Amino acid sequence: MPTDQTRPDAVDRVIAGWSRARPDLDTTALSVFSRISRLARHLESARREAFTASGIEGWEFDVLSALRRADGEPLSPGALLRQTMVTSGTMSTRLDKLEARSLVRRERDPRDGRAVLVRLQEEGITRVDAAIERLLDAERRALSAVPPAEQEQLASTLRTLLLPFEPDGD
Repeated sequence: MPTDQTRPDAVDRVIAGWSRARPDLDTTALSVFSRISRLARHLESARREAFTASGIEGWEFDVLSALRRADGEPLSPGALLRQTMVTSGTMSTRLDKLEARSLVRRERDPRDGRAVLVRLQEEGITRVDAAIERLLDAERRALSAVPPAEQEQLASTLRTLLLPFEPDGD
């Protein structure tokens, strides 16, 4: 009986098909990125379940978690849009919706009365904390087949692969 290391997966079947059809192709990159893509779909489903169970949507988690990581300090809408990679119009709409649900509160910046800061409310803390706990549980289960030392190596390898796509300093 094959082990998890030798048992073929769906990507192996795709690669085998390409190897038969086009033996001249190097499919190494396809074998890596197809697996990343398939994993991303499974993880997106787990994220959606964790957020739904916590009473928030994915975009709400992005904003609330940025605020939660700020250690109780309010953030400007500009800082939030840089962290969540959305436009200012989108962020404004999102903040309106979060404020209507009493998850965040906008207030004047005491250093500059023209500027606005966004502060996480207690209900926002409750929901984002529940969501991150559920998400981390789901992610731990997804990684459970990989030994801890290999998890560290995997994270390092993925970081190396991701860095060229990341803006500096974010």
